[in-house]
Amino acid sequence: MAKVKKQPRPKAVTPKGFRDYFGAEVSDRAAMLSKIAGVYHRYGFDALESSAVETVEALGKFLPDVDRPNEGVFAWQDEDDAWVALRYDLTAPLARVYAQHRNDLPLPYRRYAMGPVWRNEKPGPGRYRQFYQCDADTVGAASVAADAEICAMLSDVLEVVGIPRGDYIVRVNNRKVLNGVLECMGLSDDGQRDAVLRTIDKFDKVGEAGVRELLGKGRLDASGAYIDGVGLTDAQSEPVLAFLTSKGADAKDTLAKLRAAIGDSSDGAEGVDELEQIADLLAAQGYGPDRIVIDPSVVRGLGYYTGPVFEAELTFEILDEKGRKRQFGSVAGGGRYDDLVKRFTGQEVPATGVSIGVDRLLAALREKGRIQSHEAGPVVVTVMDRDRMADYQAMVAELRAAGIRAEVYLGNPKNFGNQLKYADKRNSPVAVIEGGDEKAQGIVQIKDLILGKQMAENATLEEWKERPSQYEVARGDLVAKVREILEQQ
Repeated sequence: MAKVKKQPRPKAVTPKGFRDYFGAEVSDRAAMLSKIAGVYHRYGFDALESSAVETVEALGKFLPDVDRPNEGVFAWQDEDDAWVALRYDLTAPLARVYAQHRNDLPLPYRRYAMGPVWRNEKPGPGRYRQFYQCDADTVGAASVAADAEICAMLSDVLEVVGIPRGDYIVRVNNRKVLNGVLECMGLSDDGQRDAVLRTIDKFDKVGEAGVRELLGKGRLDASGAYIDGVGLTDAQSEPVLAFLTSKGADAKDTLAKLRAAIGDSSDGAEGVDELEQIADLLAAQGYGPDRIVIDPSVVRGLGYYTGPVFEAELTFEILDEKGRKRQFGSVAGGGRYDDLVKRFTGQEVPATGVSIGVDRLLAALREKGRIQSHEAGPVVVTVMDRDRMADYQAMVAELRAAGIRAEVYLGNPKNFGNQLKYADKRNSPVAVIEGGDEKAQGIVQIKDLILGKQMAENATLEEWKERPSQYEVARGDLVAKVREILEQQ
């Protein structure tokens, strides 16, 4: 009889581009989402939780990374042969939800949504295939007052989560202004227009000189490879460069330079007028250039957006993996996308919104030391006598009823030292001890584990005597003493 071949054990590894999140990380994210939701709710937005799975047809072709299978989404064929996929953002599902339920929704419809999204992209350092987004959108409002409101709300969010003024800037631009610039250039070939857009998108990486080279014959990149240019003349390139470098000393100066860059284009003039309205609306609410600025160098996803675009950038410096100083960069962005719902309804529905990269924002706060990712564990009630488990469970019940996080040690109680090691690994602030003698006397021992750890590292013998880290109290005073210790910590 043939020997049955043993099945190899599965490898305990996360799939490439994914990661696990533990205690403090999960709590930090939940706390941040709660703060952001509070701002969104205060602005009058309602929560929406849509399906994590959408039909591929509903998701459309808006994902920028098209070099991956299924155009960058995780897709599969359902039993009825329909193709479905995990959502790659929270905006495409919103378009489907609004088109499907528009007769029951108010107009404008203001919603916020939070949750994970999935992208079948090539992973890299800090770039995962699953990450959290936190969106707010207004559907059905054509007025740029909706765009101005989103910018103000984004500013408020950053300050509420712990990014003070001076450490961030919200930058605003308009796709229509760029359309005016392209019109001035006289480009009729769609291929050339797309190439110009891709080149503009590199402005923040290569600067004015690099864009000039890429619009012309081409340039050598940092690796030494030669990148072919668009092939424009210097005269053709000038409107783009004037547009990208038109940020002035204040909004009035910037807008004047933009009007010069767009020439006689009516589309461009409309875009500049919208930027002027946004600037006036923000100024009326007290949002000055220390928080929100008109900045033509914002070129994020200009192929996707139809009007104003905005980006929140953190301006403080951090050290990269090689110890070099660099700015943290963008943590949120959005804009007006009036064509997205039209895919479902055939009618143009104005819409504008913002998406916050929660994981990047958390990373920024950790870089600044504003989140320690250090979560206090529960009070641990140790087990001195396994036959008295009911007594120990009664203790944790009292602590929990008082709103104190607590648990009974449920491992092998034979070695008391292992119980304290467990409490240490759990980052527990307090251990409760009641052996047979304590039970007979009606007392409990309460050990301040945080103070004990600090004293063990730094204290002299005299300090040990002056500041005991273990207390003996009446059993009835258990909750009060634990609360007192926690408040001191």
